[in-house]
Amino acid sequence: MAVHPHSRPPGRRMGQGMLIFAFALGLAALTGAFDGWLDGQANPNRNLQGLVGPDGAREVVLERNRQGHYVAGGEINDVPVIFLLDTGATDVAIPDHVARAAGLQRGYPGRAATANGTVTVYATNIDELVIGNIVLHDLSASITPSMGGDTILLGMSALQRIEFSQRGSQLTLRQPAAGDVF
Repeated sequence: MAVHPHSRPPGRRMGQGMLIFAFALGLAALTGAFDGWLDGQANPNRNLQGLVGPDGAREVVLERNRQGHYVAGGEINDVPVIFLLDTGATDVAIPDHVARAAGLQRGYPGRAATANGTVTVYATNIDELVIGNIVLHDLSASITPSMGGDTILLGMSALQRIEFSQRGSQLTLRQPAAGDVF
């Protein structure tokens, strides 16, 4: 039986296909791992563990991200969101599309001074805001149509209701037990 000089042995073509498939699969796995690592750098507080002290106070400890910010997941009216703690913001500031998803209604318009200039905002009220095991009810907030992205600025309308202290790269949020006043 004569073998053609330019023919490949059977199975070699399949072996090359399997090698390409394995390489593509490995590349996809590395890409996924790298994306997870980057997300962890931006938000090291993905899995918040809330503590309850002997006095009934609730605490959440946040780690600072690589940019020096405190970012954490939470909920507004049962809708998952990402918070960026911002003591310079008067209210909880919410992008328009996130506000719609959370069922927030636009109230009276106003103007707010931001790092990007003066913008129009709309007053609203949050029924429930959750970060870790800390739950806040009936919060004033602002719907900010000019805000891009999905991040919520967790401003002083929420932060004034809890205690917070920073030590090193950690920020502890503490909600006193019901009835306690600080």
